[in-house]
Amino acid sequence: MASKQGHELPPKIEEYRDRHWRREETLRIETAHQAEAFIEQIGFVACMTDSRQPGPSLYIAVCGRRDAVMPHNVQKDPESSHTWVLKDEILRRGKVYYGKLARGKTMFIAPRMIPWFNAVWGVAKREEKKQLSKEAQAILKTLRKEWEMATGDLRDESGVKDRKAFTRAIDELQAAMIVVPSEVVYQPKFSYIWTLAEGRFPERLAQKVDRKTALREIARCFLDCAGMTYPGELAKVAGLSRPDAGIGNQALVRENLAVSPSTGRYIKMNLARELELAAGSSA
Repeated sequence: MASKQGHELPPKIEEYRDRHWRREETLRIETAHQAEAFIEQIGFVACMTDSRQPGPSLYIAVCGRRDAVMPHNVQKDPESSHTWVLKDEILRRGKVYYGKLARGKTMFIAPRMIPWFNAVWGVAKREEKKQLSKEAQAILKTLRKEWEMATGDLRDESGVKDRKAFTRAIDELQAAMIVVPSEVVYQPKFSYIWTLAEGRFPERLAQKVDRKTALREIARCFLDCAGMTYPGELAKVAGLSRPDAGIGNQALVRENLAVSPSTGRYIKMNLARELELAAGSSA
């Protein structure tokens, strides 16, 4: 069967993903508690992507079907609206990480995966002046003094009053895993409340791990619940470069946890054996 991205996946792999990614009616997500358990199981999950994009998604899990496509008019669509409500509740609960990370990918991260993502994308305090823009540094200085602020107040207090410049700086701080949204309010007007990531996940962000280990663990996490990965898939889902995704996947092959039947394709070892047996029995 061809995926929405044009890659052929064996039916057994699609069924494996149906179970793990909650792409079945009987497994669909309805509550924030279920969503948090799903994120913990999968490790990292997109929020509002549909079947046209690779990887697991809270929206698809809310729909409970493999071919879920988000309609143009999302405001009137009950499934996308429910996903958005769950996202807001998960934000407020603060039990899983949520933010716009590398390459502008907005995703949830299970606490157990935070050290690995931080090892790849995080910016240490000693590197902030070198790596962060002046606007990002101004926002960060204000947040470290106030701890939590709404968008409008943070823009005024930091002096970064231009909306586009502020958005770029906030995105930069999110991608560096320094700042996260802690809540969203709709009255008197729509606004995110921003806070420091270390305030929510201090122990996880303090863990020191090397980059190669982090790449391996991100690859392991994805392969565990995807069953197999085709060329470029892990890179797209996690926001990695293709060489970095390859480093992670190749480490799994060296551990005999995965096989690579062709360039860029990796299959979980036990599933590879099942696929071989299935192919042999049908021959």
